[in-house]
Amino acid sequence: MKYLPSILAALSLLMATSACIEDGFTTAPADQPVFSTDTIDLGIVFTGEPTATASAVVRNPHGKSLNVSDIRISGENASMFRVNVDGISAESFTDMEIRSRDSIFVFVAATLPPNSSTLPVVMEASLDFTTNGVTGSMILKASGQNVRRMKARTLTADTTITAELPVQIFDSLVVAPGATLTLEPGTTLCFHDKASLIVRGTLVSEGTPQQRVTLAGDRTGNVVGDISFDIMSRQWKGVFFTPGSHGNILSHTDIKNTVQGVAIVGDGDGLTDLKLHNSCLRNSAYTVLESVHARVEATGCEFSEGGGGLVSLRGGEAVFNHCTFANYYLFSVLDGPALAFSHLSSDGKTGLDDGSGLPYLHADISNSIVYGNGAGFSHGDLTGTGIFIRNTLIKGAGTDDDNFLACLWDVDPLYYTIREEYIFDYRLRPESPAIGAADPALTLPQAACDSYGLPRGSAPDLGAYVYSPPVE
Repeated sequence: MKYLPSILAALSLLMATSACIEDGFTTAPADQPVFSTDTIDLGIVFTGEPTATASAVVRNPHGKSLNVSDIRISGENASMFRVNVDGISAESFTDMEIRSRDSIFVFVAATLPPNSSTLPVVMEASLDFTTNGVTGSMILKASGQNVRRMKARTLTADTTITAELPVQIFDSLVVAPGATLTLEPGTTLCFHDKASLIVRGTLVSEGTPQQRVTLAGDRTGNVVGDISFDIMSRQWKGVFFTPGSHGNILSHTDIKNTVQGVAIVGDGDGLTDLKLHNSCLRNSAYTVLESVHARVEATGCEFSEGGGGLVSLRGGEAVFNHCTFANYYLFSVLDGPALAFSHLSSDGKTGLDDGSGLPYLHADISNSIVYGNGAGFSHGDLTGTGIFIRNTLIKGAGTDDDNFLACLWDVDPLYYTIREEYIFDYRLRPESPAIGAADPALTLPQAACDSYGLPRGSAPDLGAYVYSPPVE
């Protein structure tokens, strides 16, 4: 009996040790890992440049550990893809354990070589997991887009950029005085970090409803989760029209992902001018449009998602007809109203102020919508100024006066936008009060059709977009 305590102690130790030992690995062919997705799509990327990294989860739902005996990329395009498993990068992996009810993370990226096509070319491979003699796979997919590249280019003669391939721009693209840059329908300019377009001469960008011109950042895919780079600001500086620039046209043109958006500056010696038609300026860290003592005319345009507000007008002349001003910016607290006015006369004068040689602001906004988060206007009282807002839907309570004429106050235009789901669609829902609420007498001839080519007709809608019944 003198050995009984020792025996009991040994048994206790054995039992405790046994309790800590893994139940082991399952070897049943039916026991397989579960993939969080069957396809990892890296989206469209410029050839010769790495994609963003995408991830997937590989989970073991079983009561015992799984031994994944082999992980590798297969297929004729395998060399284009790179894989990282739980923080380890390699061409292949052997004997990877996934503990019971646990998971491992897989990260994938790719670099695609140039090809002979003007359109994106899809490349696929297979990421194979062999477990218990059975191989399961995830499809790896990426699309390679050939691109032309420009770096620190100054255009001193008339130049046309065509739509065959996107153009990736580094540093700055400058249009010199006396030169005209023409962007053909369907042209895409992709600006790298800190790049800009500086117009000292003339910019003519004339897309069509079917072939819009796009000026955007050069990042593709998702920055994280479901958030696309397409809705991110600060990817490039923006478009700048300097004093002396004349005859500028942006028609059926989208400008997005900027720090500053579009800025146009005049100096009082003949107003720098810009006409915008059925264009969209969105996703700027500051304003999407800033006009300083310049002349701006916008018809059928969308101005949306600006961290510093949407449109800033300081002096000069501005006409906005059938425009939508909508600010649901995601990435910071709004630091400005939808429309900011400065350098105003106090008595409606059309001359120059205080001998400065810089004109007071005169602005006419009609048949438009001003609605979203944040304030609508920087000035609540525009009495005596040269600013007139006519037949426009405005967020917030208010009343008509000498400057606000026949406006629709404090009603929701009912966009399709769902901010929380990253959907920013400023077309009108069927029940929108903006449908048929515009004054046809105020519709300018150049605003006869919207950016989709839909005619406004005899009972036009407020804002940039003509209501179109949803397709069942």
